[in-house]
Amino acid sequence: MRQSSLRRACAALSAGTSLVLALTACGGTTKSDVKDDNAAAASAGKADPNAATKKGLTVGFLPKQVNNPYFTAADKGGEKALGELGSRYKEVGPSSATDTSGQVSYVNTLTQQRVNAIAVSAQDPGALCTALKQAMANDIKVVTYDSDTSPGCRNAFVSQASAEDLGRTEVQLLAEQIGYKGKIAILSAAQTATNQNTWIGYMKDELKDPKYKDIQLVKTVYGNDDAQQSFQQTQGLLQEHPDLKGIISPTTVGIKAAAQYLSGSKYKGKVRLTGLGTPNDMRKYVRNGTVDAFELWDPARLGDLAARTAVALASGQITGREGETFKAGGTTYTLGKDGVISLGKPTVFDAGNIDQFDF
Repeated sequence: MRQSSLRRACAALSAGTSLVLALTACGGTTKSDVKDDNAAAASAGKADPNAATKKGLTVGFLPKQVNNPYFTAADKGGEKALGELGSRYKEVGPSSATDTSGQVSYVNTLTQQRVNAIAVSAQDPGALCTALKQAMANDIKVVTYDSDTSPGCRNAFVSQASAEDLGRTEVQLLAEQIGYKGKIAILSAAQTATNQNTWIGYMKDELKDPKYKDIQLVKTVYGNDDAQQSFQQTQGLLQEHPDLKGIISPTTVGIKAAAQYLSGSKYKGKVRLTGLGTPNDMRKYVRNGTVDAFELWDPARLGDLAARTAVALASGQITGREGETFKAGGTTYTLGKDGVISLGKPTVFDAGNIDQFDF
């Protein structure tokens, strides 16, 4: 979604004391504003890793899209973790994965409701910044998960895995499946999605390796995390490039829709498909030979860690600075550069292990 024309006046206002006016007047930040947001927003004060975990907190989860199976699984993980920690969970969010202005409105609502923390998967790296800075100015801790904002617009980012690992391994998976030769395409989500674009950047960098010299990336298309649009984009790709050998779809909605199209077409078994999907969505396509292998992380674990990070921030156990550590679910995590916390390595699913998972 294009940014508001309010631009710098809004950014300046949000940094000042007229916070309520900033909240109502500004719908987002521009790319030029984002340049000033490249450092993580650490909370004031010093972290105390031994501080008691506060109870009775309210953490608002704001996914890119409600009723999306992936975010439902992630947020249920957050809900369960908050219950174990003695705090309250609430979920709000838009029904469309491209409704950036809707996400901004929900941030503003959560701020007005004085929640203790917000866990948000951002549709756009800059559009939420003014609203999230308003939240932080009101002592609300902000955690991004799955898809990040600019670092200065939140306290910490819970990454589902190393962005570099995800981007490079998807290329590696597909290259093996097509014998390191042929035309490939990418079916992404929204054109502005932070995580998608970061992963695609690493995919393109991976493809520069000489071992991929016979692989040609011919097109990147966007299905906006909508099943019908993703299905149609897959169909369009193959009409335009009937000699396509493979597709990477780093989005759970996209890979399922692409698999659905391929499985009922003449391209089944001829065009290889990989990317990021859930075992429950992809099981039948692995079984019927449409898909050889794909990868993901456990979204419930991602939501769990986002919730525990939010509580750790609100309890003063961490502030968002690089090098801080905290315990979450029996594991000790260390904050990296710009307050990034990595969940771990992605898992590859294939016919040999897919039935061991249920999400």
